Amino acid sequence: MKLRLLIILSIIGLAEYYSFIVVRSAVRNMSPVWRTTLTVVYFLLTTLSWMGLILFRQINWANVPHLLRNVYVAFVLGFVVGKILILLVMLVDDIRRLVTWLVSSLVYRNSPAGEQVVSIERSQFLKTTALVLGGLSLAGFTYGITNRYKYRVRKVKLKFASLPAAFKGLKVVQISDIHTGSFDNHSAVAHGIQRVMDQNADIILFTGDLVNNHSEEVDAKYQEIFSRLKAPMGVYSTLGNHDYGDYVQWPSAEAKVANLETLKGIHASMGWRLLMNEHVVLERGADKIALVGIENWSAKANFPKYGDMRKAYEGLKEKNIPFKILLSHDPSHWHAQVVPEYKDVNLMLSGHTHGMQFGVDSKWFKWSPVQYMYNEWAGIYTEGEQQLYVNRGFGFLGYPGRLGVLPEITVFEFV
Repeated sequence: MKLRLLIILSIIGLAEYYSFIVVRSAVRNMSPVWRTTLTVVYFLLTTLSWMGLILFRQINWANVPHLLRNVYVAFVLGFVVGKILILLVMLVDDIRRLVTWLVSSLVYRNSPAGEQVVSIERSQFLKTTALVLGGLSLAGFTYGITNRYKYRVRKVKLKFASLPAAFKGLKVVQISDIHTGSFDNHSAVAHGIQRVMDQNADIILFTGDLVNNHSEEVDAKYQEIFSRLKAPMGVYSTLGNHDYGDYVQWPSAEAKVANLETLKGIHASMGWRLLMNEHVVLERGADKIALVGIENWSAKANFPKYGDMRKAYEGLKEKNIPFKILLSHDPSHWHAQVVPEYKDVNLMLSGHTHGMQFGVDSKWFKWSPVQYMYNEWAGIYTEGEQQLYVNRGFGFLGYPGRLGVLPEITVFEFV
């Protein structure tokens, strides 16, 4: 733990050091007034950003005006990521300088007296590149605020040999990670829900994290909006790690339990069938499939493991149902338990990662920092005859925006 903290502090220190070098270089040829002014502004912005990060959990963000909160959080993220990019570029430059210095040292080792190894200046090109990347990061994260309600409908065709004939053509919509407490625009959210309804799905599935922490985040207006979700075969849901209230302080254990019970009641009042380590059988004609929903189950140590597959499966094997869909919020559950122990799960639907709300997410290339924590973080994954789909999330958390990874409504068609 101490080593990890030391590494983090070292990275922060280097990032600040290199960022100051780049800023100092950028203002060097300005007039003394502008040079002093911009340097002071830079230090004030740096102090402001670190104060926000250090005091993040102590600030009651719900009481901060939404526009101010959104701009501030985007600025801090853009500022910090920008400095990390500057660090990477400047490290490359210093490695270049070191190699050049070593080579020159070897060349001049046997040189005549008086000749010395010359100092190697930093590359102006790389300093400029670092400054541009830092600026682009700041601009990018600020721009990303405008994407937080820009819902993308992704259509995915799925083919399974074991799917009963009557379910061919079944249309399923998945949404995940609503995080109601982050929203600041009822109309924009209502538009997203209408886009879900426009898909004319046979069944709608929600894979957890309705709230950030508190059940009251789903106020009467949001309950009315979410209750608009209707489908012929029903709306089913499960819980995510944020739904349990594990990340805030409660006045008592009873208050935390009451919060969760209230949240369960909200699912029911909106017409959503919450699956708590249980299954339901869906029928079409004489054919049947099973929908299994478990509470949060994570292979990561810092996330809860409330799910119970054995309980959810009670009585299921005796029903001899050939096709099963599993709702499990955290995709780390896939390789940790589902693939090795539950080979009869044909399709698992997850969320949780949000695609980190930041990255490159195109048809040809996908990248996000979250992939270094989760092997399966966005889209479809296949293991033998089993498939996993990780939804990128309907809402947002922390960063009030989306940069490169848009909020998602997934439409599955079984062919």
